[in-house]
Amino acid sequence: MNPGRLSPSPATARLEALSGPLQGRVFPLIEQETSIGREPSNQIAMLDAAVSRRHCVIQADAGGFLLKDLESRNLTLVNGSAVTERTLQSGDQIKVGGSVFQFLAGVDASTPAAPEAASTPAGPTVVLRREDVLYLQRAGGLEPLRATERAIRDFRVLLNFSQTVASVRGLAALYQKVLESILEVAPADRVAILSGECGSREWETVLSWDRRTGLGGPVAVSRTILRQVREEGVAVLCNDVPGDEIYGSAESLVAPRVRSVLAVPLAVGEAPFGALYLDSSNNHAPFDEDILQLVTALGNVAALALENARQLELLESENRRLQQEIAVDHDLVGESAAIREVIQFVSRVAARDTTVLIWGESGTGKELVARAIHRNSYRADRPFVAINCAAIPEALLESELFGHEKGAFTGAVSLKKGKLELADGGTVFLDEIGELAPMLQAKLLRVLQEREIERVGGARPIRLDIRLLAATNKDLKEEARRGAFRQDLYYRLNVVSVRMPALRERREDIPLLANYFAERYAQRVKRRVAGVSPKARACLMAYDWPGNVRELENALERALVLGASEWILPEDLPESILEEATPSGEPVTVLHDAVREAKRQAVLEALDQAGGNQTEAAVILGVHPNHLSRLIRTLNLKAKRQRI
Repeated sequence: MNPGRLSPSPATARLEALSGPLQGRVFPLIEQETSIGREPSNQIAMLDAAVSRRHCVIQADAGGFLLKDLESRNLTLVNGSAVTERTLQSGDQIKVGGSVFQFLAGVDASTPAAPEAASTPAGPTVVLRREDVLYLQRAGGLEPLRATERAIRDFRVLLNFSQTVASVRGLAALYQKVLESILEVAPADRVAILSGECGSREWETVLSWDRRTGLGGPVAVSRTILRQVREEGVAVLCNDVPGDEIYGSAESLVAPRVRSVLAVPLAVGEAPFGALYLDSSNNHAPFDEDILQLVTALGNVAALALENARQLELLESENRRLQQEIAVDHDLVGESAAIREVIQFVSRVAARDTTVLIWGESGTGKELVARAIHRNSYRADRPFVAINCAAIPEALLESELFGHEKGAFTGAVSLKKGKLELADGGTVFLDEIGELAPMLQAKLLRVLQEREIERVGGARPIRLDIRLLAATNKDLKEEARRGAFRQDLYYRLNVVSVRMPALRERREDIPLLANYFAERYAQRVKRRVAGVSPKARACLMAYDWPGNVRELENALERALVLGASEWILPEDLPESILEEATPSGEPVTVLHDAVREAKRQAVLEALDQAGGNQTEAAVILGVHPNHLSRLIRTLNLKAKRQRI
């Protein structure tokens, strides 16, 4: 052995960084193998493009240490000479990329070493505000950034990262690419992207990576650190988690024995919408301020890319929704959220062969929905048979539905196919299903279960291929509870259901519907109409429309028939609309004001004569008591004249 050298001792050996990004750091060689390289999983990791991912290793060997080059791209030099394997002697200088380390052992290693560079200037925990991030400074910032070797490398990393995220399409792929890029530059064991709505008090893990378990592995995070990042918008670095009085007791950090934590905000504006979260259990590769500066800058670039990708996905989703609405063939008029939900429902259920129950008030357009479902189904070129269960006498309904054989009853002079049989291959729409007689409810249940019928007077079942749609203005669930409707039939009909909103619940659609009906009936009556006047539109908007869209259609048809001007005026509308549209007594026209006042006086006089009794007053006026009640309400007389 060279007498000028000391025999290395595994108990006292160490590496001291003389130059490079780790300059001033001291690494005790206390493990059987110490790896050096660019990959963060190395015991000594360096952000240096000239260093291979796994460059070389130092192994404890028979009381000494053996250096092995791992076929690195730029070789490993010991005292200026390239080596493949070399037993180290105390004092040897090892060059790896742009870094030089000195190997010290024995007495040399036991002498006091130069103080290790502190991980942070203020102890183990550092808080970095956005305005203090070196790589985000504008001209005239805190201080000029020196063109050091580390700064140049970091700028290259930022440039490559920006180009990478700009080339990725899709939010999920972008999340993964951001994690991969962060792991290439930071010595972390675990990394995660957490996100939530702006202002949200909780962030959830969107995607994570654990070097041991791989992509998607669970990452325990410190809620204390995340709360500081979320509320203050700062980056936080802690390199002594067990010893830090704030974070050391955090259960999520103690369980996996986390040593170092780094969390940076993801923000486009002032409030962060998420965070990049890194932690490490490696005592020999803590995060330093350079990593904090770089990862914070990377987080700033990532935040903008993630927010743009999120907005793009929202726009694409909205575009798909609108395209689906356009693709749905329907006659529904409106742009309100309520009617858009109905159209989306049609697009979802049309292609299926499921039984659908459509419910809502009379006049809301339930049959239009049924026809839209049929037109957008594979049965569109087959029959659509609509049956109004309330319009056909109960004695004839069975024959209408199921048909009859010749001679089945008096007057059955020939075989007749029922409407269900005529709809074979197509769709049957049973309107006002709540009016179906109990006996027919039982037979309809069998049709739904078996898809077969028997004609009245027939002896053999007839197989049917039909889709059944039903509509009602009743609460069938309540009817079934009361025993007025078969419960088993209700559940068979209510496989999927949709409620048609009342017109008063989508008032923003009233002008669109009014113009639609005005154009439609203008063509029928051969009359040129410019549209609905502002005053008439205000009356339409103020009315409650108990008869819904059907009542609005009738009102517009009446206005087109009786009106004479280019515009539809208030006086063209039914009197009932004008009365309820102006409950405060504000005049719509001089004529209407005079008529309203005359009605008011007539009602008051009748109530006086009847001593406040509305039934007697109705007899005096020659109207139905219900009509008088409505007049009292619309003329705003109820509080003044009603007998107590």
